[in-house]
Amino acid sequence: MSEIVNVAVDAMGGDNAPDEVVKGAVEAVCEDKRVKVFLVGREDVIRKTLKDYTYDADRLEVVHAPEVIETGEPPVKAILTKKDSSLVKCMNMVKEGSCDALVSAGSTGAVLVGGQVIVGRIKGVERPPLAPIIPNVKGVSLLLDCGANVDAKPSQLLQFAKMGSIYMESVIGVKNPRVGLVNIGVEEEKGNALTKETYPLLKNCPEINFIGNVEARDIPLGGADVLVCEAFSGNIVLKMLEGVSSALIGRIKAGMMGSLRSKIGALLVKPALKSTLKDFSTEEYGGAPLLGLNGLVVKTHGSSKAIEIKHSILQCIAFKEQDISRKIREQIVLED
Repeated sequence: MSEIVNVAVDAMGGDNAPDEVVKGAVEAVCEDKRVKVFLVGREDVIRKTLKDYTYDADRLEVVHAPEVIETGEPPVKAILTKKDSSLVKCMNMVKEGSCDALVSAGSTGAVLVGGQVIVGRIKGVERPPLAPIIPNVKGVSLLLDCGANVDAKPSQLLQFAKMGSIYMESVIGVKNPRVGLVNIGVEEEKGNALTKETYPLLKNCPEINFIGNVEARDIPLGGADVLVCEAFSGNIVLKMLEGVSSALIGRIKAGMMGSLRSKIGALLVKPALKSTLKDFSTEEYGGAPLLGLNGLVVKTHGSSKAIEIKHSILQCIAFKEQDISRKIREQIVLED
């Protein structure tokens, strides 16, 4: 039997906390017996929500944390002063080793600060990147960075490529993943100072399968398995893909309900369309891991519903079983 993966969940983080967070946690423990969840937050509030569900009490515990870090709070101050907050307690549980991972839909800034200050970076990792999975017509790609490092150096992008390759191969199962540098053209000489300096580093790195520059229009077509960029560009790419996806789904649904003929047609294509739209839903792929830390920290959307919380928890299983932190640590040591 596989070893149990212990996941601390910030029950008070996010726009839909605690209801959707608790629901997602319950669904996770009911779906996979390899995971145990610790719901961290205001105990009375969490237990009140839990009364509506049936679950294995041996694999879901409540940990009391009276304080909450709000989205608008200064991240550094919040992490340093709110020691009894749900997020800080989750971070400490990972640092101390009582939990293998944490999941939070709370303040992105606080998650990033807490991840580095409390959980800590792997020795040799310059900057941990946020790395969400994004769907494309061929499957999925890993985008890093999407929100942790707006300003990055070429050496840091090289580390992003190495860590992203390890994650895609070990967790997602993509053999020899193709690494692409997000740029405004495919030619080697294209781009700004950062991409021009980064290109030869990626090109001459034997540990990765670098295929060159990837333009934004090729990202939804599966142009690369690992997409490397600094967080400013990455966040724009991510938000644009989410916005276009949402707009298209809305227009398709509206068009199918426009007339009696279209409604009849909608009934005929509904099964295939539902399956296709599910493949392109970011909710199906969980949150974004903050790679390069001594433990796993997963950041989900602030607006996450139960399904995304559930998948964020379940993705921690593969991370632990594949020992991603060790593999990244060994890869970074090779650089030295």
